[in-house]
Amino acid sequence: MKTLYTTEVTSSGDGRNGKVRSSDGLLDTALALPKEAGGSGAATNPEQLFGAGYAACFHSALRLVARERKIKLSGDTVVARVSLAQDDAGFLLDVELTVSLPGLSEEDAESLAADAHGRCPYSRAIHGNVDVALHVLVP
Repeated sequence: MKTLYTTEVTSSGDGRNGKVRSSDGLLDTALALPKEAGGSGAATNPEQLFGAGYAACFHSALRLVARERKIKLSGDTVVARVSLAQDDAGFLLDVELTVSLPGLSEEDAESLAADAHGRCPYSRAIHGNVDVALHVLVP
């Protein structure tokens, strides 16, 4: 394994009601528990940050697979819906990825999304630990 990039992010304050800052200062934001979970909802939260990272990472994997297959994408989007849930053991995440691939056949879109799911670092990292529902749209 060859490491391509490493980042460092520090959480300070009160966790979900604190602050996160990356070592390069590009990420520097307050956090707040969502209103739906009893917080103020006045700032972003870890689930939003996770969703942003997952959507962008999955989209990059999707684009990589498309380039390898010589498929031109246009108007494609990836939406990550991240839910914070709770069971008897504690808290957990649940994810729905919705991939929109206009102009492709349903078969090509499904195959492309499935391959991207197998290659996306986020998908690979949480495989077997987080339920991920993959929805593919071909508007």
